[in-house]
Amino acid sequence: MEYTQLGRTGLKVSRIVLGTMNFGPQTEEADSHTIMDAALDAGINFFDTANVYGWGENKGRTEEIIGSWFAKGGGRREKTVLATKVYGNMAAEGEPWPNTDKLSAVNIRRAVDASLKRLGTDYIDLYQFHHVDRSTPWDEIWQAIDVLVQQGKIIYAGSSNHAGWHIAQANETAARRGSLGLVSEQCLYNLAERRAEMEVIPAAQGYGVGIIPWSPLHGGLLGGALRKEREGGGSRSTSGRSADALKNTAVRDQIQRYEDLLAKHGIEPGEAALAWLLTRPGVTGPIVGPRTAEQLASAVRAAELKLSEEVLTELDEIFPGPGPSPEAFAW
Repeated sequence: MEYTQLGRTGLKVSRIVLGTMNFGPQTEEADSHTIMDAALDAGINFFDTANVYGWGENKGRTEEIIGSWFAKGGGRREKTVLATKVYGNMAAEGEPWPNTDKLSAVNIRRAVDASLKRLGTDYIDLYQFHHVDRSTPWDEIWQAIDVLVQQGKIIYAGSSNHAGWHIAQANETAARRGSLGLVSEQCLYNLAERRAEMEVIPAAQGYGVGIIPWSPLHGGLLGGALRKEREGGGSRSTSGRSADALKNTAVRDQIQRYEDLLAKHGIEPGEAALAWLLTRPGVTGPIVGPRTAEQLASAVRAAELKLSEEVLTELDEIFPGPGPSPEAFAW
């Protein structure tokens, strides 16, 4: 496994990030523990979660599963760079209440303590804002984060689903306060969805913010969806974002060209999509969310895959990027 530094920090993280969103809703606790052990064995040290994972009445369940894994000892916590998120509403289902979501100083303080309890740890390596809170000023957010850093409850702060100008605004405010600011940004970025290249990624690079792409296979679309469809690979191969996209004839043709190209070179589509992201400027590592040990093994193989210039060129032809702004939308 290769490692890189997270943004402008000195923190070393694996170039594959273990996403845990399936732990609880789709993967039982014992199997989740097996996957996390296998990830460490493969050299993956960067684990990502969120306080709302588990969803519905089980919000927080994913953090609890990670916490029970840490409790097994064996250096599991010490070997793991732990990232979780705050923003989603953690009020009990059917019992809405103010200040149980978003990024007020009050919610940040309460949310981090609740996450620490579920995770069974006394600190979080990377605490991420799951979405932009347009009603809370950055001065308030950074005041809350600075207190948590001073208390030793978190080490770094990151963002997710933020626009380029949000990253700039956040880090300019942090700089005025003498705070470190954002060191990472999780964004939707893959071969089929490259709009982040216009402003989010350039802003992140300008501020030394590491990019952590989520949905690197675009909901399965880039994981051999058409082949699985033909082979009867089950409903999950063409569900959600993937199924919606494949209703478009132009997209189906595009994905067929993609799968044909990789078949010609003997490369698995999902592994190629991950390997492509690892070639992109500013990318720390994509988040993979395996439901099984074999899916994890595929992601590890992708980290070792080196795509030829020929393949990279043809991928760009099939999935052209938007180009930088303002050229992407102005003369």
